[in-house]
Amino acid sequence: MDTVYISQLRVDTIIGVYDFEKESKQSLYFDIEMDCDLSQAALSDDLAHTINYAQVSQRVTEHCTAKPVELLETLVEQLAALILDEFNTPRVSIKVSKPAAVPAAQTVGVKIVRSKN
Repeated sequence: MDTVYISQLRVDTIIGVYDFEKESKQSLYFDIEMDCDLSQAALSDDLAHTINYAQVSQRVTEHCTAKPVELLETLVEQLAALILDEFNTPRVSIKVSKPAAVPAAQTVGVKIVRSKN
């Protein structure tokens, strides 16, 4: 299985459980890996035979900024469902980092892996 990935996609959005987090946007950084078979795309040189990472990036950004949630866990679960539903991948791995959450840490976050049933 091959992989299409997006590394360090920055999305500025409102997220958090505390009142001060709900007052201004924070930067989130996404690392997304999507399993796929790239052999047809390589042979055809046709974007239609692969996962369009620009479209995935756009959808992730749109989703993150459309309706704020409190937990990273909620957000990445929603994004995994969206990617599995809208893009041709049987498996997605999403890691999100929230660098401003803990002052003593470079970053914190969560990572999930989801597959189609």
